[in-house]
Amino acid sequence: PLVESGGGLVQPGGSLRLSCAASGFTFSSYAMNWVRQAPGKGLEWVSVISSGGGTTSHADSVKGRFTISRDNAKNTLYLQMSSLKPEDTAVYYCVKSTVIWSLGPLYDYWGQGTQVTVSS
Repeated sequence: PLVESGGGLVQPGGSLRLSCAASGFTFSSYAMNWVRQAPGKGLEWVSVISSGGGTTSHADSVKGRFTISRDNAKNTLYLQMSSLKPEDTAVYYCVKSTVIWSLGPLYDYWGQGTQVTVSS
């Protein structure tokens, strides 16, 4: 399973770090993603990191503000979010890819999600 944590209420311009603890599979063998869903909207891919952590990509909407990282020794995925905006309000999901690297939606396992609310 994938278990997210670190969500909460933050003021605009603030920062949060999300974590995702992975178990039940060889974490270091797969790319990992963050995907979010804002209220009343569809799913939006946010970031991806390769299995070894050396390659990352972010959606244009978060580029320069969010950073994805991973610690394969701890089986944990992170998303450092800064300069948060109200439009970043969403449920954030940790999502496992089926390959070592892909910019496409080759997903199989999803976490339960963690709520991030950006509001003053």
